[in-house]
Amino acid sequence: MSMPPDAMICFALYSAAHAMQQAYRPLLDPLGLTYPQYLVLSALWSGQEPPTVGAIGRQLQLESSTLTPLLKRLEAIGLIRRTRDTADERQVRVHLTDDGRAMQARAAHVPDCILERTGMTPQALLALRDQVTALRDRLRATA
Repeated sequence: MSMPPDAMICFALYSAAHAMQQAYRPLLDPLGLTYPQYLVLSALWSGQEPPTVGAIGRQLQLESSTLTPLLKRLEAIGLIRRTRDTADERQVRVHLTDDGRAMQARAAHVPDCILERTGMTPQALLALRDQVTALRDRLRATA
């Protein structure tokens, strides 16, 4: 049986992800950030510094071929710096610069603006996040 896209869960998730990224754009453009760059910085702001490139990739579920160009651009604009781990030179550590830490304060309004744009309560949004995360994990487990 064939279904039109608007009846498919895959299309609902795809189009919602696209709409979410579009909702972030007017908030991030004035900061000079893209949505993927914001995700990388969010991982750095919320974690223990300095994580490895691999740890960031695992947290954001990004391959190094996707993550490395993002990190290079963030480094070029002065928000992060990358260094080889002194104990294991195979590992690259990612450090926030002073400008990268300052960007956290400049971007502090973003989560509240996104919450407002969803029209959902924080509890409803957390429940939806948990459902989508569980769906993702089930799909990956069966792949």
